[in-house]
Amino acid sequence: MNKTKVFKVMLITLALCVAGFLLPGCTSKSKSASVSENQVATVERGDITIDIPAAGNLSYSLMEDLAFDMAGTVEEVLVEVGDSVKEGQVLAKLDASDWEDQQAAKELDLIQAEINLKNAQIALDKAENPYTDDDIAKARQAVKDAKAQVDYAEGMLTYISQQHASELEIQKQDMAVSAAEENLDEAKANLHKMLYERDEDDIAIKKMQLQIMEGRLESAQKAVDEAPTSPEITAPFDGFITQVNVKGGDDVAKGTVAMQVADPTRFEAELLVSETNIFKVKLGGEAQVQLDVMPAFSLPASVTYISPTATIQSGVVNYEVTVELESLETIRQQQQQAMQQQQQSQTTQQQAGGTTRQWQQGGQSELTPIIPEGFQLKEGLTVTVSIIVEQRTGVLLVPNGAITYQGREAYVQVVSPDGTTEPRSIQTGISDSQNTEVTSGLSEGEQVVIPQTTTSTTPTTSQQRGGFGIGIPFMGGGSPPGEGPTTREGP
Repeated sequence: MNKTKVFKVMLITLALCVAGFLLPGCTSKSKSASVSENQVATVERGDITIDIPAAGNLSYSLMEDLAFDMAGTVEEVLVEVGDSVKEGQVLAKLDASDWEDQQAAKELDLIQAEINLKNAQIALDKAENPYTDDDIAKARQAVKDAKAQVDYAEGMLTYISQQHASELEIQKQDMAVSAAEENLDEAKANLHKMLYERDEDDIAIKKMQLQIMEGRLESAQKAVDEAPTSPEITAPFDGFITQVNVKGGDDVAKGTVAMQVADPTRFEAELLVSETNIFKVKLGGEAQVQLDVMPAFSLPASVTYISPTATIQSGVVNYEVTVELESLETIRQQQQQAMQQQQQSQTTQQQAGGTTRQWQQGGQSELTPIIPEGFQLKEGLTVTVSIIVEQRTGVLLVPNGAITYQGREAYVQVVSPDGTTEPRSIQTGISDSQNTEVTSGLSEGEQVVIPQTTTSTTPTTSQQRGGFGIGIPFMGGGSPPGEGPTTREGP
């Protein structure tokens, strides 16, 4: 055989290998590539999370300006910037004499207002009821007496007339009857006045005066109630002093901010979330915060504020969102409890003779490292926040690169016990940047092939079976057009 014929045979053999015909030399290489360590992944259970990443800076979530409740002269400032303070601790004082004078004046105003109100009430009562019960009783008795006089005079007139008295005696008695009737009318009129007649104009004036006195009493009582109980400023909570704005001898007005105090254990971060993601953020939702200077720590947080109005810059619409971190002490306690539970679980499994899953790598737990006792957060630190939108725990996971799509159908190449691969349709759930949740079609422990993403001179078995066996063009990973697994949320 000459050199030309040998060369032609080699070309034919190479073409058959590429086409996937089962030549002994080519087949072994394809199977070896299909199950190589860097191309096969085991289906395992795990946790998966979709989040909205954002960046921001830490600030104190509990900070308060402390002001004097009254005007006066600063007698003493007892703290400096950076000092730690306890709740109720005295921080600054005003001249006590000024406070005592103001307190005494307010209390005197209250007493006088109470007296004025009482006098106004008495005046109104007198206008509405100018006669005492005794006066009315006497008036009623006067009516009875006058009526008795009328009856007597009329009786005498009748008697004299029957005795054939003189005309003069009858006229005198008739006049006595008239006088008695006038006295009765006068007594009745006086009783009616006492019972029913009042000076309505005077009563209206007295009522108005009473309302004025009630208003003055209310104002005086409010002034006493709102008056400072002490000329001192005290710490409202445990914290440290961030600002001091006054010094001894300064004259200050009411409301002058003397200093500022913050709680060094409570921090928050203000973020900007895009309009496409803001509807996924919920008040009270969970978040994770990572410090740029210490990325190993992941600190839990919760959403405490979502701005109802947008922040628009250069046509880009964002919304302010605030997340508050849990205290470091709480996080340390939770981490310690979790590690203790994990260690107890491992000990129990070892004592039972079972297989203990190794959670330790290089002597370090896969749990977030316990935060050192001396470590403290600081205002202004740059952080990356992941606002959790959706998460699953204990679900089947496969690498994103192992999934290929034909239309809306998702497929993976499953490695059989004999080392061959076969395509299988699966149902997927949520996805992050690395893994996808599988809801049906795979079982825990099965192995799937991750197609090579780089050009290779030797095609893998999965490519041969997918490309030529069933006519499905499997390509290395990606999402289907139109609909596919949920991807990790962007900013």
